[in-house]
Parts: sequence; structure tokens; C-alpha cells
Amino acid sequence: MTEVATASAAATGIAMATEKAAKELSPEEERVLIRDIALTAEANTKEGDSFFLITQKWWQHWIDYVNQDQQPNNSNNNEGSSSLSGNSDSNGVGISKRPSGIDNSDLISDGPAEDANSDDGVEIHDTLLEGRDYVLLPQQVWNLLFSWYGGGPALSRKVINSGLSQTEFAVEVYPLRLQLLVTPKGDRSTIRISKKETIGELHRRACEIFHLNLEQVCIWDYYGHRKHALMNDMDKTLDDANIQMDQDILVEVLNNVNDTLVTDGTSITDNGFADKEATSVLLEPSKSSLSIAGGLSANKIASKGYSAEQLQNQTLGCPNKESDNHFGNSGVSTRGTFGGLTGLLNLGNTCFMNSAIQCLVHTPEFARYFREDYHQEINWQNPLGMVGELALAFGELLRKLWAPGRTPVAPRPFKAKLARFAPQFSGYNQHDSQELLAFLLDGLHEDLNRVKHKPYVNSRDADGRPDEEVADEYWANHIARNDSIIVDVCQGQYKSTLVCPVCNKVSVTFDPFMYLSLPLQFATTRSMTITIFTCDGSALPSTCTITVPKQGRYRDLIQAVSNACSLKQTEEIKLVEIRNHLIHRFLDDSFVSLSTIKDDDHLAAYKIQKSATGNVLLQLIHRRQEQETSDAQRWKPFGTPLISSLLCDDVIRSGVIQTIVQTMLTPLLKEGIEYSDDSDPSTSGMARDPSDHGSGEVDTNCASTSINKVLPKLPLQLVDESKTCIDLPAGDEKAINLSAMSHVVVYLDWTSKLLEKFNINYLENLPEVFKYGPITKKARTEPLSLYTCLEAFLREEPLVPEDMWYCPQCKEQRQASKKLDLWRLPEVLVIHLKRFSYSRSMKHKVETFVNFPIHDFDLTNYVADKRSSCSQLYELYALTNHYGGMGSGHYTAHIKLLDENKWYNFDDSHISPINEEDVKSAAAYVLFYRRAKSDTSGTSSAGSRRARDKTSYKY
Repeated sequence: MTEVATASAAATGIAMATEKAAKELSPEEERVLIRDIALTAEANTKEGDSFFLITQKWWQHWIDYVNQDQQPNNSNNNEGSSSLSGNSDSNGVGISKRPSGIDNSDLISDGPAEDANSDDGVEIHDTLLEGRDYVLLPQQVWNLLFSWYGGGPALSRKVINSGLSQTEFAVEVYPLRLQLLVTPKGDRSTIRISKKETIGELHRRACEIFHLNLEQVCIWDYYGHRKHALMNDMDKTLDDANIQMDQDILVEVLNNVNDTLVTDGTSITDNGFADKEATSVLLEPSKSSLSIAGGLSANKIASKGYSAEQLQNQTLGCPNKESDNHFGNSGVSTRGTFGGLTGLLNLGNTCFMNSAIQCLVHTPEFARYFREDYHQEINWQNPLGMVGELALAFGELLRKLWAPGRTPVAPRPFKAKLARFAPQFSGYNQHDSQELLAFLLDGLHEDLNRVKHKPYVNSRDADGRPDEEVADEYWANHIARNDSIIVDVCQGQYKSTLVCPVCNKVSVTFDPFMYLSLPLQFATTRSMTITIFTCDGSALPSTCTITVPKQGRYRDLIQAVSNACSLKQTEEIKLVEIRNHLIHRFLDDSFVSLSTIKDDDHLAAYKIQKSATGNVLLQLIHRRQEQETSDAQRWKPFGTPLISSLLCDDVIRSGVIQTIVQTMLTPLLKEGIEYSDDSDPSTSGMARDPSDHGSGEVDTNCASTSINKVLPKLPLQLVDESKTCIDLPAGDEKAINLSAMSHVVVYLDWTSKLLEKFNINYLENLPEVFKYGPITKKARTEPLSLYTCLEAFLREEPLVPEDMWYCPQCKEQRQASKKLDLWRLPEVLVIHLKRFSYSRSMKHKVETFVNFPIHDFDLTNYVADKRSSCSQLYELYALTNHYGGMGSGHYTAHIKLLDENKWYNFDDSHISPINEEDVKSAAAYVLFYRRAKSDTSGTSSAGSRRARDKTSYKY
């Protein structure tokens, strides 16, 4: 049958139905007529059409009534349908009475309508959920049912365009609720207006409400009581202007049309509000600002969702025709398919956000919490929170994703809120999904913190007390200030033990955690490449690669280098980091962690004579001329600096420094090069035995070279304590005072002629500590156990220098050793695999396949508190994946629907089933585990103010 014929038949049916009394129609006639009308209405739906809300309770009663003749005798075949209202005969066949008048009172809010200027003057509850509390019916269907049954009230809502392309239809169940604030008068009013209305219409309605002149009024986006933007584009929609539910709109009345508009973001009290009562009202968010799904019904018309598809297939289709009933043998089912299979549209590089949101939304505890009335727990005054707006935005999005229908949702309202409170996630660049997840968990906790006034708590050190006592005390203190659904579900506690490396003071604390960030480590060792230089001219620079403990300290590296270069008892190693051809730092603190040395750092080790009293270090910095402008040159550092030990009193002769530098450079002199010029012989010299120095001012322990080479004179400059450069010509015995200098810095300026005489390539191209290559990357793809990653996380290691610990016994900042132990595990354990590493010049992703358990992740042996009766077995139910490289990759999520016991791949708006064996991959990034069911439910510590719900939530 064509659409025209169907529409004609439906119109004829409506005319006949209105002529006949409702009591003259049989249930089967009602069913067929409503079905045909619904199909016609859906096929012709357009923007601006009206849909009507009708209570789910009444609708289900009517469904049972019109399908009673179609119910099978065997009631067991009715699995998945709603229970029948009415009585049952002895044969088990349902007998449903004809419904009385339509009663939508369950949907109506008890309070007065917030918008006195609205058409119907009726306000519905903020917490209604489609498919649970109401269904949406086309206007023709509502008109017919109303003519048959009467009742009401009529709750009409408009169809609007939605989606990124604005080509899909949606019913706007909750139009925007806006708070209008007038300055300078201080009047205020609440209105409802469609998000598809223009700024011009909002402007007109505001003037109408407050009886103002259009020409003397301007309106502002007054989000957070700050002037964000002047709303002067009258053709722009409120949706395009990013106006959100329950937002404030400032209506500014200009005394003079030519008044200057102030855009400095001053608050309303700065614009003339002097009334204290009015001001307090404006500064406090509405306590009833809980809205659903950004104002849109989850039923998208374009997807042929509940109102039409279920009318046709579940409700009104002929049950004898299998093709007309895709949801089982029942004539009616309001729960015919599992929810939670709604995707999120990619707004532009928002896959990182979509994957994290889907994992949180499919956390059963959160799914149940945010689908119920949670607004009583919103902490509106928490200065650390977001005045409840993040929780509301997340709750709205969650309800959308769990509503019937599978049309993808565009998370624009949520992203807009996110960008306002976390500017780092604004725009459309790719971000780290784990960083977003951390922000969301923390932000939701603060918005939903049940503690309105945080008490001051003073946590004491253990001081030898039993761990159980200290842990309970710390947890009680934590709960006294932090108590939310996020704490209930996601927060655990670990034991932190710090040991001072100097006095061995032990400090034990117990800290909460929201997730565990586990390193991807393959071994306990690390390879490092270092270039070794000698000061006595006995050998050319050489490069060696040594192996050190990955969690070791500088002393381990120094010892490994000493062994590699066969260090003598009279020598020592000076280890430095070279940056920009200068010595950036000395690595001489034995207790500093090797983790402070990055793979792209450049290290040099110098063999010098052991220091004695009065010794100072001589640093030789190489410089050469570089063209800076067309007519100017500048001496700039190049190559690798050299170091030697200088034994002296307070004064040294410049000739001695010349000799020491010549000795260090002897191995670099090219063979067959002899120096000769017309200068005095004293200006050139032999690389003599440094022990033969008469004055005794040079280190007598330096080894002499076996071959004497004729060296050219070297243009040296010494930097004195005032940063002044002093020339040190060869043969000059000028005395230099070193009493105020901790070390001696000497510049060697290499002329082009001088460069020809030395192999300076030995001083250039200092290798990196570790160079990634294809072989290394391939090796890093070997499987790794999640248990191994956890053990690496819990292993003792030194603190990084940025996190030095103040030792109460030494009264000094110390780089203590830190050991973590798991003490208390949460109901939902979030594990972050640290795949990304950063350094100054590179970003690296570890592509390792981590073998993580899907079932029976047993942490019993890793929990230090043996008192707990809780099961320490966990089951995987969700994870995010990252494919590709740094900054240009793609995020997806694998999620298990617990009711179905099936895994699905959530790739933005595309959702597809996957096998359990396909869940594991090298792309796994953030893992979500739930505590396995246990017959005995554990409770929190005695000091806790709450008891955790150990039951398994069904959703």
C-alpha cells in the first residue's frame, strides 16, 4: 500500500472512529486503528509537529486491553512483556478491563508552573524517563484516545531538528528553563522556551514579561553570574548560542539607547542591584534545576523508536504475522530490548570523551544512581565543585543513553559544560581519555559530596601504632570530608611507607585512591649509553652501554660506569648531563632516582683524580664563531665540555691552566701535524708530563702521555668570579686568584685553523641515553601480565626530586624510598595502563600487549589488610582502547552488558557485538573491574560514616 493510500485509509478511519462512540469499538478495532494512524503520523513527521506525553501506567493498561484477545493460552510465552493488569481466568488467559479516563497526574509537578506565560501552564516532573514514566504519541493518536476516553491534562511537546546535521527529528520534552534577571530593577522570572527558538524570540518574550521597550533592552549570556556574551544576533538559535538548561539570562535595561555596554564580566551586583534579598536569590542556583537529557526525549523520530516502532511491532501489529512482531510472541512489551546500546556522535576528535563516558555510564552503580532522583545529594555550595552543573549534565546524558531507542546522541550540552569547567578540554583537539576520566570522577565527587561543611581533621603519623588502627583513623577522617557516590563506588585506600635514606626514619600513612596507574615494565633493568672522557690525555673518548636497575639510584649508575671503564683506586667518576653544549647538572647525589634521567638526555662521565682538600674542577667549554647576521659573528658553545681536577692553593699561574688543557686535548691532535710560527717558542709547547711542573700547582697524580706531541698554542679565556673573561696566553705566568671560585670555567675559542689540527668529531654528536629503534619497539610488544604491572607499581622506589619528603627527624628535605601496599579495595576498581611517556623532545607510546584477566582477577595476595571479609575477586566489565600514535590516534570502548552477558564494541556512534576473546588487545588503555558477587557483604571500617552496598545492581 502506498503512503497516499495509507494516509487516506487512516483519515477515513479517524472520521469513522469519531462518528462511532468509543464503547461501540472492540479492542481489536481500537488496536488496528491506532496502529494505522501511528504509522501514517510517523511517515509524515516534520519539524513543528506536536507529540503528547501520556503516562506509562495508563498506556500499559490500554495495551493490555486491546491485546487481550491475542494473548496465548500458555502464559510462559509472555516472557519479556509487562505483567497484565486485570484478572486471569482458570485457563491462565488474561482478562483486562477497559481503561478509565486518561490520568496524567503522575507526570505533573505539584508546584506551580514556573513559566506563567506558557501555553498550558503545567510543569512536569524533572525526573521523568521515557519508557518508564511516559510514552510519546503523535497528535492524531492522542486526539483519538482523548475522544474515546477523555481525561488529561494534555501535555503537548514539539518536534525539533537535532543531530550534527540537523536532519534528524526529536521531541523536545523539556524545553530550556531560563532564569531572567533584570538590571537595574532586580526583577526576575522563569520561562520555558525551545532551544530552537531564536535570540530574537527570547528578546521579545523577555520584554513582554517585564513590560519593556524592545529598543531599550539588551540580553546577555549570564552563565555563572558573569557576562559571557552579548546576545545580539537575533536570528541565531539558543542552541547555537550554547544556552543551557537552568541558565541565567541578564536582561539589561538601558536608560539611554546610546548607553555604553560593559563587557568586563562584572557581576549583577555591580550593575545596580542593591537589594540584599534580591542579590542572595541571584547568587544561589535553583534547587530544582534537575533536567533530563538536555531537554530532548531519548525517542528520536528518525530512528523509528518507541512511539512508532513499538506501536507497530510490539503493540499494534498482528501477532499472527511473525514479520509484524520483532520483539517476541507477546502483543505488548515495554521492555522488549535491552537498553544501553546508544552511541555518541563524534563532534570532532571527541572519541576520547565518548569512550570514557560510555564506561562510566555502563557502570551499574552509576546507571542506577543517576536514573533515580539524585538531585537531593547535589552540593550546590561546594567551592571545589561546579555548583552541581557537571553532575546534572552527566546525569542528563546518562539518561539519554539508557532511554529506549538506539539513535546516537550528540553530547553537545555535556561538552559545553565540560569546556566551561575544564578549559583544557575545550575545542576539538584530541586529548587523553584517562585525564578526562580523572577530571570527571573528581568533579562528580565534589558536585555530589554529601558533606556540606567539611570539618578540620588532623591525621597523625603511625608512630608505632598498629596499621589497622591507623588505617581506620585515616579512612574515618577521609569520609568525614568526602562522602559521595563516587567514594562509595570507586575509592580505595593504600598504605604508603616512606624511609629516610639518611636516618632511616619510617613514616606510614594511609591515602585514598580513585584509580591505579600501573607502569608497563618488562624487566627490572634499564640500558643506558654514556660517553667516557679522560683528563690525563691517555685515551680518546669512548662510548659504553651499561645496564642498571630500572628503579635504581645515581650510585648504581656511577658504580656501573666505574666498572665499565676499569676505574683505578686513585680515580673517581664525575657524571654530568650535557644540554646545549654546556654542563646542565652534576649527577653526584647518590640517592637520587634514575627515573629523573630521561631516555633522550645526553650524559658524559669524566675520569679524574680523586678529590683532595683544596681541589677544584676545571671546566673547559668549547666555542666557535657562528654567523649571527650578515655582518656579525658570535662565539657560541659547541661540542662536549671537558673536566679536569685542579690542585691549587689560592693562586695559580695561567701557564699551568694552558698545560692542563693541552694535556686533555692531546688524544684529539691529528697525526703528522706540527705547529710552527714566528712567535716566541714559549708560546707553543710540548704536552709534557704533568708531574714535571716545578711549581707544584698541577695535580701530581695525573698520568703522563707516552708520546710527546707538539701542540699549538690555545686561545683560552678564564671566567672570573665577576663573570669577566681573562685571556690566558701560552707562556704567560700571570697569577690568578681562585680563592673565591668553587670551580674554574675556561673558554677555548676554536679558530678555523685550529679546527684543522684536531679531530673534534670526538667531541660532537653525544649519543642519547637510550635511542628507540625498530628492534626495541618490536621487543616491547612481548606480552606482559597485569599482575606484573601491579607488582611494579607496588615495588619500593625512591621519590623523584620534585617530590622530596621532609624528614621530621633530620629536619631536612630527603629523597626517601617509597613503598605502596593496597589496603582497602573499592567496589569498582579502575586501572590505568601507562602507555604514554613524555620527555622534552619526544612523546612515546608503549604498544605492549598486556594480558589482563577478564574473569577472576584475584587481588587477595596484594591486599595488606587481612581483616577484610570482602571478596577480592574482580570481573572486567568495561575498558577503553587507544589505537594509533600519540595525538593522532582513536579511542573506542569495549563494554559488557551484564543483563545480556554480552560484550559490545562502542566506536562513537557505531555499536557492534564482539566475542569475549576479542576483548583483549594491545590497545587496552583503561580497565574497569567490578568486585565479584559474594554471599557475605563486607562493610567499611569502624571509623567510616557509611556502609558500602555490596549487592549487584541490575540495569
